[in-house]
Amino acid sequence: MDAYCSVSDDQSDAARQQERHYYLLSELQALVKDLPSSFQQRLSYTTLSDLAQALIDGTVYEIVQGLLDIQHLTEKNLYNQRQKLHSEHRALKQDLVRKHKQALQTCKSHNLAVLKTNQRAENEALDQRVKDEQRMMDEKIVAEMDQKVLDQQNTLEKAGVPGFYITTNPQEVMMQMNLLELILKLQQKETVSGSLP
Repeated sequence: MDAYCSVSDDQSDAARQQERHYYLLSELQALVKDLPSSFQQRLSYTTLSDLAQALIDGTVYEIVQGLLDIQHLTEKNLYNQRQKLHSEHRALKQDLVRKHKQALQTCKSHNLAVLKTNQRAENEALDQRVKDEQRMMDEKIVAEMDQKVLDQQNTLEKAGVPGFYITTNPQEVMMQMNLLELILKLQQKETVSGSLP
């Protein structure tokens, strides 16, 4: 009798999984209609079916949410670093303006032209330093965000999510972003309806 129950349980689990697969596939097909037509054409029935299969147990939702949380923390950290640099630059400029005003007040008239030339050179040097440091910070931010994208692609590929693999091709990255959007919309819909596993 136990063997019969086990077979029956396996069959009902398989039936539930098949029903969930059809539901997810149907929802994905409906959501795809909101994407630009160029991306709709690239998402075959097989790709959507494979994606629905990957989403059945909810693990991919958890992985995507974890990746989003990490991305948001990284973005916040990088934003704070950039704001700190901006504040430091503002303070340096204010200090230089203050120093220049004091020098002008104590300067003898016969040295005024030399002082102004020196101050102009100091301003230009500071402006160049600020520009260089901001460019380096921006390059660092872009490099870190590019690395996050590669990490996310790698994680999702290892999790078996269709359409995800490491690439820097802008069209492929955009396609992956659209797939993520589908996953997030479906997760949100399932959360609202209470149908998550």
